[in-house]
Amino acid sequence: MASIAARSASQAFRRSVAKSAVRPAQSAKYSLLARAAVNRVSIAQAAAPSAPAVQTRGVKTLDFAGTKETVFERSDWPLAKLQDYFKNDTLALIGYGSQGHGQGLNARDNGLNVIVGVRKDGESWRQAIEDGWVPGETLFPIEEAINRGTIIMNLLSDAAQSQTWPTIAPLITKGKTLYFSHGFSVVYKDDTHVIPPKDVDVILVAPKGSGRTVRTLFKEGRGINASVAVWQDVTGKAQEKAIALGVGVGAGYLYETTFEKEVYSDLYGERGVLMGAIQGLFLAQYQVLRKNGHTPSEAFNETVEEATQSLYPLIGQKGMDYMYNACSTTARRGALDWAPVFEKANLPIFEQLYESVRNGTETRKSLEYNGRKTYREDLARELAEIDNQEIWRAGKVVRSLRPDYKPENDS
Repeated sequence: MASIAARSASQAFRRSVAKSAVRPAQSAKYSLLARAAVNRVSIAQAAAPSAPAVQTRGVKTLDFAGTKETVFERSDWPLAKLQDYFKNDTLALIGYGSQGHGQGLNARDNGLNVIVGVRKDGESWRQAIEDGWVPGETLFPIEEAINRGTIIMNLLSDAAQSQTWPTIAPLITKGKTLYFSHGFSVVYKDDTHVIPPKDVDVILVAPKGSGRTVRTLFKEGRGINASVAVWQDVTGKAQEKAIALGVGVGAGYLYETTFEKEVYSDLYGERGVLMGAIQGLFLAQYQVLRKNGHTPSEAFNETVEEATQSLYPLIGQKGMDYMYNACSTTARRGALDWAPVFEKANLPIFEQLYESVRNGTETRKSLEYNGRKTYREDLARELAEIDNQEIWRAGKVVRSLRPDYKPENDS
């Protein structure tokens, strides 16, 4: 999700962060955020009664609806341990889009030695400077950053990873670690031509959210959830390294997956209920309401506003049944009757979508579109079309009526 559009949308947020940015410490010296995290852990440890080592948090096998899965928690990696583990490493973060921004700042605040590699004097270079990265010290052209780094965090967009691989590949020398946050390039190697060297660890940490969310949750002390995987383990420590890096870039807990499953579920989810399907469902419901004489404000409120502001948060807190129980008896009856109808109607579409992801069709579409020279202009046009749809124009007015409304920045 580290699109150009997402990056542009968060420029104002980055500038606010930059105002308080200080030159990052390249030793194990704590930042204010890191020290606060250590203090919280120390206080909690002091208050807690002594317990047998077997009860140590950090690694758990949990039962997810009848399936046992291993989960790794950040409590197994206190800050001092994390900094000591990476004391001889330099994390070379390549690309400064959504994920690069969030992961890089979090790792820096955790006291890790981080440098950024992007095209000199480009937009990402300027954004990195705004966030406190210093040219010649912590900010370098891509090739130089890779040469200086021991852990190469390739956070370029999927299309850019494919386009730059012929230049980057020879620089990934023996002893380095190659890190991804998406399985796309490696899994679809026949299309991307990204084939990692055989003599390096290849790992994945995939935060389950945008880079901006990765940063926000870290600053709140919560941490995002992430998946972790190993493609190639040369040292025998690839998984341990991946888990530690996951904590370092801001994950609160991590669960095991594979490169293949990560990219399949990610592409499928984005095109499905996370983005594509929800836009389609919102539009369909809104259009029927409008055709039947409902006003834009009423149609928007019954389609989007009530969903996002009232009902969906309840699902996030305690599940679907909790949300149903919080509604009227009439609402519950209708939802229970119609849910199977929507499931039956949508199941074939989701099966078609998953196959399109698995067989590489979605990958080839993405590489072709995102690799165009006119990519930014084409994307801006498509997003402008969505922004100009009546449903979202009505939504701007509805949002302005919220008691906590803050004027939107349309620049």
